[in-house]
Amino acid sequence: MALPSTVARLCRSAGRTVTSLSARHRRAVSLSSGRCYTSTSSTNNLQFKLDERTAHSSLDLFKKDTGIIYRMLGLDPSHVQDNPERFKDWAVVFGDEKISSGRHYWEVTVKKSQEFRLGVAEALMSREDCVGTNSSSWVFGYAQRKWFAMTSNKIVPVTLVGKPDRVGILLDCEAGTLGLVDVEHPRIIHTIRAEFKAPLCPAFGLWDGELLTHSGLEEPEGLK
Repeated sequence: MALPSTVARLCRSAGRTVTSLSARHRRAVSLSSGRCYTSTSSTNNLQFKLDERTAHSSLDLFKKDTGIIYRMLGLDPSHVQDNPERFKDWAVVFGDEKISSGRHYWEVTVKKSQEFRLGVAEALMSREDCVGTNSSSWVFGYAQRKWFAMTSNKIVPVTLVGKPDRVGILLDCEAGTLGLVDVEHPRIIHTIRAEFKAPLCPAFGLWDGELLTHSGLEEPEGLK
């Protein structure tokens, strides 16, 4: 089932909707070391929290920085610490771990949101872009009661998902795959294939309600 054209063009900023990105020059940001470090483990029990330094001013972190809530008005940007890692135009936040190798699994409770994106992005992705709109990010999204996979601003409908309370994300760096996982009946619903060339961070976009992340989990048996 194809998504409506309005959804296919959708790329929302906090408090506004646009149908295309600015043509101005995109700059990669230089991230400080801070809490982020490169994980070289081949296990799948990656542990991360959400990195407040990257969070747009419309996003509040809660539950020890494992959850995010979208505030339509958000904070006055002048009241948020200014740094080159923060998303200023898009309601996006990154996890505080960089991943360069291995197979990793985490889950996200999505039952309290009707519009979001979940996936990974290069740690040095431009903070002027929204996740899913460039070649440096790969996400699964939910909007207008439909799921989709998205990268480079191209959308592929994802069917047979419904609206579960919780979903899983499975990243395999060496295989070049990102999978959306059914956690109730463990299986990969849809796979995005890519060539990951730079360290990645868990990435989240949110325009309604809240999301809660669950990391440090073992990969369910039977996933290929």
